[in-house]
Amino acid sequence: MERRQQVVVIGAGIAGLVAALRLAAAGLAVTVLERGARPGGKMRSVAVGGRPVEAGPTVFTMRWVFEEVFAEAGAHLAERVRLSPAGILARHAWSAGERLDLFAETDASAEAIAAFAGRAEAEGYRRFCSRAAEVYRTLEGPFIRSERPSPIDLGRRVGVSGLGGLWRIQPFATLWGALGDYFRDPRLRQLFGRYATYCGSSPFEAPATLMLVAHVEQAGVWYVEGGLSRLAQAVADLAAEHGAELRLGTPARRILVERGRVTGVEAEDGTRFPADAVLAGADVAALGAGLFGPEAARAIAPMRVAERSLSAVTFCVAAEAEGFPLVRHNVFFSGDYRAEFAAIRRGDLPPDPTVYLCAQDRSDGDAAPEGPERILCLVNAPARGERPLTPQEIDRCATTMRARLAACGLSLATEPGGVTTTPSGFEALFPATGGALYGRASHGWTATFRRPGARTRLPGLYLAGGSVHPGPGVPMAAQSGRIAADSLLADLGLSRASTRPSAGAATRGGTSMP
Repeated sequence: MERRQQVVVIGAGIAGLVAALRLAAAGLAVTVLERGARPGGKMRSVAVGGRPVEAGPTVFTMRWVFEEVFAEAGAHLAERVRLSPAGILARHAWSAGERLDLFAETDASAEAIAAFAGRAEAEGYRRFCSRAAEVYRTLEGPFIRSERPSPIDLGRRVGVSGLGGLWRIQPFATLWGALGDYFRDPRLRQLFGRYATYCGSSPFEAPATLMLVAHVEQAGVWYVEGGLSRLAQAVADLAAEHGAELRLGTPARRILVERGRVTGVEAEDGTRFPADAVLAGADVAALGAGLFGPEAARAIAPMRVAERSLSAVTFCVAAEAEGFPLVRHNVFFSGDYRAEFAAIRRGDLPPDPTVYLCAQDRSDGDAAPEGPERILCLVNAPARGERPLTPQEIDRCATTMRARLAACGLSLATEPGGVTTTPSGFEALFPATGGALYGRASHGWTATFRRPGARTRLPGLYLAGGSVHPGPGVPMAAQSGRIAADSLLADLGLSRASTRPSAGAATRGGTSMP
C-alpha cells in the first residue's frame, strides 16, 4: 500500500485550518498542532458573565472565499454556518449630534452622506466607490488569488491591457492623501481613512490601494450566528471529517531539519511528528525570533519593531447601554485623527482614542436587548507588548475610551467580570509579535511586497496566516491557507484538480478586522 504524504500544520488559526482542510481533502495525512484549547487563533471568544463574547475579528466580508473553501471540500458554507446580511454596515459618530450610517446599498449611503455633509460629498462618495471597485478588480486575480508577486511580477500578471488600471489605483499615494480627491469634509476622510486600520496601519502612511476595503464591505457584510469563532470551528470540524487530526493543547517547540530539509515537528512535550512538509500558520515573527528553531529562523527575513502593525486594548464586557442607538458595528471617532496616530507611532496610548464597539446582541435595529448585552470595545494601541501596561495605564485607557463614548452620547453600565486584553496579553497569546495583530504594517507602497509568500528558503517549510501574503483579516488569512496548501501540493507533485470533490457553485459576497 502506497504511503500517504504526511504534513504537520503548526497553528489552528483560520489559515492553518483552511490549509489543513485543503490538504486533507486532497488525501494527505494531516496533523494540526495547536497550543490553545480551541481552534481559531485570533478568531476567539472569552467568557463574560457565563456568556461568550467575541474577542477577535467581528466583521465578516468576502464571503466568496469561504464559499469556495467549503465547496472545494465537498460541503456548503450555508449548511455549516448561519449567515444573514447586514443592512447597516456600521454607525459612525463624532459627537452627540454628528452621526452617519453606511448601508449595504450604495444609494442609501450616498443619501445619508448628502444629508450629513452635502450633495458634493455624496457625489465624491460615488466616485470613491467606483475607484475602490476598480482597485479591487485590478488586484483580485493577480494579487489576492495568486502567490506573492514582486512589483514586476504584478505588472506581468495584469498584462499590457491592465497597466492603466494598475497605475490608476495610485500605488504610490497614501490613503489619506488620495481621500482628499473625493472628500473635502474631514470627518469623511477620517471615516474612510479608518480602513487602513483593518490592516493594522495608519491612514497617513498606508497606500491608497487600501481603499479596496470600501468595495469589499459594499459587496456584503454578514452576521455570523455564534460569531467568527463559530466559523473557525466549522472549518475545523470539516477538516476533521476529511481525516485531519487536530491536537489541541499541543504547542510546537521545534521544526525538525535534516540535510537541509524539513523532516517534521517536535512538540513541547518531546513528541515527534514526522512530516514530508510543514506548514506554519504562526505569525512569521515567531519563526524569525527562533521560537521554532534556528533553521526555521534563517528561512524568514527579520522584522524590526518599527515595522509592526497596530495592536489594541480590548474590553469584553456585559453592559447596559444608554443614550446612543447602537447597531452591531459602531465607530466613535477621536477629535484629532492625526494626533491619535502620532501618539501610537511614539509608542503611547492615544489620549483621545477612536473606539470600535461591537454590540453582539444587535443587528440593524436600534432596540436594546433586555438586561446587559455583550459588547466588545477596541482602541488601537502600539505593538510594544514586551512592556506590560501598568494598572494605572489600563485605567487611563478605559477612562479615555469612556470619555470618547460619552462625547457621542453613550454611557455603559458594565457588569463585573469583564475581560481586558492589552498588547502584552496579545503577545502572550501570539509570542514574539509584541502584540501586533496584523503582522507587518502596510506602510509605504513596498510593504505589501515585503510580506513573505507561501514558499520559504527552507525546503519543505511553507507559511500561511495574516502575517504573510496576501495580508491580514479573516478572508485574506484564509486565502493564504489556500495558496500555501496549493503550493505544497504542487511541490509534492500532486494536483488539486485531480483530487477536488464536486460541489455546488460558490456565491460571491462581501472581511475585515477593525
